Amino acid sequence: MPKELGPAQPGVIRTGKRLKFATTIIGATQIGRRDDSPFSTKQLKKKNAAEDSAKSGMVFNKGHGQHILRNPLVVNAIVEKSAIKPTDIVVEIGPGTGNLTERLLGCAKKVIAFEIDSRMVAELHKRFQSNPLGSKLQVIRGNCLDHDFPYFDRCVANVPYAISSALVFKLLQKPTFKCAVLMFQREFALRVCAPPGSDMYCRLSVNAQLMAKCSHLMKVSKNSFNPPPKVESSVIRLEPKNPPPPVDFEEWDGLVKLLFNRKNKKASAIFRTKTALQSLFDIYCSYCRMESKVPMPLDTFKAVIDTVLQDPLLEKRARTMTQDDILQLLNSFNAAGVHFH
Repeated sequence: MPKELGPAQPGVIRTGKRLKFATTIIGATQIGRRDDSPFSTKQLKKKNAAEDSAKSGMVFNKGHGQHILRNPLVVNAIVEKSAIKPTDIVVEIGPGTGNLTERLLGCAKKVIAFEIDSRMVAELHKRFQSNPLGSKLQVIRGNCLDHDFPYFDRCVANVPYAISSALVFKLLQKPTFKCAVLMFQREFALRVCAPPGSDMYCRLSVNAQLMAKCSHLMKVSKNSFNPPPKVESSVIRLEPKNPPPPVDFEEWDGLVKLLFNRKNKKASAIFRTKTALQSLFDIYCSYCRMESKVPMPLDTFKAVIDTVLQDPLLEKRARTMTQDDILQLLNSFNAAGVHFH
């Protein structure tokens, strides 16, 4: 008489005296986990970000580029690389909820924080009102680009990506500070620090490196933020050159813009194009009007340009030119009465 078997268990198939466990294969990417979630991967990420915001009691505004740095290891590394002294005044751009601010207050004499979001301003006051370090914090409500910076020694910031370029050149316009340690979108950071001849080398690289020594310090994963941005980030260091280079920046930038519009062409070929010649001739005529002089004819002006183009330096391509190369070109053109602004 065969032994009576007990009731079958879910997910188990009986075959005589042996038991086999049923396995349902839902798809190659689904083996080993349940697929009963009603959310796609993208929806889950948004859901998790919303839950993180809810835990902090605040919904972050992506329009202001609000990606709060929440990784304490990254915060500590940024502060360490800033080499802040107890006598330093530090400017911070976009302090958010104050994770980086708190560490800066522990090192600096004073922290001046520019914050555009009134909710974040309230959050900062709430966080530091009963903290002894709070007496060293000054919060300025508004866009830092609309304010004149007060005196400061160092700038340390997780920069809202939308103002990256504008902030770099505002800082370097008339620099009186020692250094800036700034976090940017990775691609932007690599362009700022790119050396001549590299794929990333561009107008931004040339202009930033004219005024400062630019160094890439560290990479930062997007998972270090809440909510996570779509791109990875990097921290760079800017040390203004002292004394600043003796150059008219608008003239310099006019030449750099012309060169890097076609950075893979030989510089001599760029200056021989009809568009470039006409543009430079128009600027020349403007200078003549301001000085009450009669301008030379276009053909004569072209001959002046051709004379400058005899310099072997103009056989180089813009993407390979160093700061010294471009400065030499600018001086040669200016000496011949050719201007770029």
